[in-house]
Amino acid sequence: MKRSLFSLLPFLTACAGEPPQNIGVQDGRLTACPESPNCVSSFESDAEHGIQPLQASLRQVERVLLRLDEANIVESRDGYLYAEFTSRLMRYVDDVEFLEDSTAGVIHVRSASRLGYSDLGANRRRIENIRGLLKQN
Repeated sequence: MKRSLFSLLPFLTACAGEPPQNIGVQDGRLTACPESPNCVSSFESDAEHGIQPLQASLRQVERVLLRLDEANIVESRDGYLYAEFTSRLMRYVDDVEFLEDSTAGVIHVRSASRLGYSDLGANRRRIENIRGLLKQN
């Protein structure tokens, strides 16, 4: 039994993938989504990738993320928050970023899968779930 579990370990850790090099803020924006349908961003305008920014403070977003078991806050600094979300079953890791826009009074978002082509809407559902949790507070 132990041998079986150890043989699965490389497969399960491979699902995490490497953290992307383009995480963070460039020219006051979050990185653009790739052409693949596994990313949403409030900086995108097309129907496949675009999503509305959050009406909240970054501190409120952080409090919501701290309540989510699948979220791990990697970086939190003035006006920016980066978290990794790990799926329960396959242990896939998605990168989720939040950028405060104090001029517009919103939090811009970007949620992207590290691996694969399609996420079957998982990133969009995640951001909408966070939006719903923010409204409850």
